[in-house]
Amino acid sequence: MNGFLPISKQDMQDRGWYYCDFLIVTGDAYVDHPSFGTAIISRVLEDAGYRVAILSQPDFRDTRDFTAMGRPRYAVLINSGNIDSMVAHYTAAKKRRSDDAYTPGGKAGRRPDRAVIVYAMLARRAFPDVPIYLGGIEASLRRFAHYDYWADRVMPSILESTGADGLMYGMSERSVLELAANLKRGKKGEDACAGVRGTAYLAHNADNLAFEAVECPSLEAVCADKADYARSVKLQYDEQDHIYGRAILQRHGKRVMIQNPPALPLTTKEMDRIYALPYMRTYHPSYEALGGVPAIQEVQFSIIHNRGCFGACNFCALAFHQGRYIQARSHESVLAEAKQITQIAGFKGYIHDVGGPTANFRFPACKHQQTHGLCKNKRCLTPNACKNLEADHTDYLTLLRALRQVEGVKKVFVRSGLRYDYMMADQNDTFFRELVEYHISGQLKVAPEHISDNALYYMGKPSFSVYEQFRERYARINQKLGRKQYLVPYLMSSHPGATLEDAIQLAEYLNKIGYSPEQVQDFYPTPGTLSTAMYYTGLDPRTMQPVYVAKTPEEKAMQRALLQWRRPDKRQIVLAALKKAGREDLIGYGKECLLHPARGQKPAESAKRAAASARATVHRAPKKKGWAKAKPRRKR
Repeated sequence: MNGFLPISKQDMQDRGWYYCDFLIVTGDAYVDHPSFGTAIISRVLEDAGYRVAILSQPDFRDTRDFTAMGRPRYAVLINSGNIDSMVAHYTAAKKRRSDDAYTPGGKAGRRPDRAVIVYAMLARRAFPDVPIYLGGIEASLRRFAHYDYWADRVMPSILESTGADGLMYGMSERSVLELAANLKRGKKGEDACAGVRGTAYLAHNADNLAFEAVECPSLEAVCADKADYARSVKLQYDEQDHIYGRAILQRHGKRVMIQNPPALPLTTKEMDRIYALPYMRTYHPSYEALGGVPAIQEVQFSIIHNRGCFGACNFCALAFHQGRYIQARSHESVLAEAKQITQIAGFKGYIHDVGGPTANFRFPACKHQQTHGLCKNKRCLTPNACKNLEADHTDYLTLLRALRQVEGVKKVFVRSGLRYDYMMADQNDTFFRELVEYHISGQLKVAPEHISDNALYYMGKPSFSVYEQFRERYARINQKLGRKQYLVPYLMSSHPGATLEDAIQLAEYLNKIGYSPEQVQDFYPTPGTLSTAMYYTGLDPRTMQPVYVAKTPEEKAMQRALLQWRRPDKRQIVLAALKKAGREDLIGYGKECLLHPARGQKPAESAKRAAASARATVHRAPKKKGWAKAKPRRKR
């Protein structure tokens, strides 16, 4: 018998089990590593004394796989896997992907579209009298009525679509243990969720609520009126705080969807305990003959040291799922994991990452958040760093230094989500210098996303001047250290608010610095983000003001092509974009031009920017004091 949890009836019998308490159904292959939600929840339940079996990537054509291990005593818990099943299957252009990193051999097609809905329906057929609870990113971001990009319409709460008894949103260790205790006491259905933070459920009425509540526009209202949809999303974001957040009600016909307030954050001691559970840190051995599970390669020798992100970019679901409040593990816990990693077969001395949602956050943005919660209608880092922000990398740097001293470790990399604006707010250069010297290899990847302050405003990112200062500082430190290392910016096209002119502005900048990105991310309207609400409604939920949205395939292709104007296959699209924007001045000879004229044609004469007429119908970001050019930093 191996150390993995049972995945078959035989595994259960080998343990002397004739039943399980919980059957966890997941759209991913079974990987027992703390980077996978299924692994964490299963080990947390096991640690609490429950019997847990894993059903990974079941056949979704009938119920045979669901019944193979017998009826679970308390509940079926369902998730789609580490990522949304629709994102796993489709690109931003809605084209089918050819592979799936979370499936043995990387093969696509082992999970269904809208996996949570399909699995829940099969589980109900298999076990009509067993409670069903949903979890993971797919269910979490669909807990309210939501715009679905793939169907191009507003869909009801996933609770309505699945008929599940409830769901757990966010990081659910606390919620699942409370829910399990209620089920063990004999509570069922909505009664098991009532009073449990971090859960949502459908009820016939909102009587006898355990928490103070506020009501957002109903399913019917948000389907009929885009303004109501935008207001609904804004209210949902405003209440996602564990200190002041209230329960939220949303009517669905004759029933009401009730979201209880977010779960309380884990203490450092609690996080340490969770990450010390007996994970096997790899995929189930049954996948070896199939080529393994590719997703393990990115995380097997990596360490997660924190949770949450107060950066709160509008296109990112973290604020709505994991939350903005930072939780962190102790140094001792992280070092213990590092020592464990050095003993894993195949470890060559390199810890690939010490990070999380944002690598360089180790504590809440300010002391105010610890007692009063996160400020409504304000951001910690945008448009400028808040005056109360405590930007200090001392603790993180101390941790990295300790990891460098672990026996068997040659190099410790930091690769996940560094917030360069947070680094710029730190007046001490020590972390930046040691990052460049010890923790990157040839290049540092960061995410300015765009260079137009108009686009950045709608993205919820800082002014471009902050990135320029960061780039200059990075170059100076490399020069002092005698290093030749590169800065690789992640860029996004077609985000709501970004116009064709903004894309041209970005293309001109890339031409100026001599950088041609190999990959560009088109904006992907996934459920549960402010940016998706902008995309669907044409309104900014923060202000209820109109937002320009590039929706046609033609303009989206133009914005993307402009970022890769050097590619020959993009020439005709770039040419069409420049003509549409009245920027024929960029067709010609010289360093400032994006395209050379076709053979036999003369370069365009002096620019006539017909884009001025187009600008009249485009909604630009309102001017904010914080978007003024940042003050130059004192040279060090």
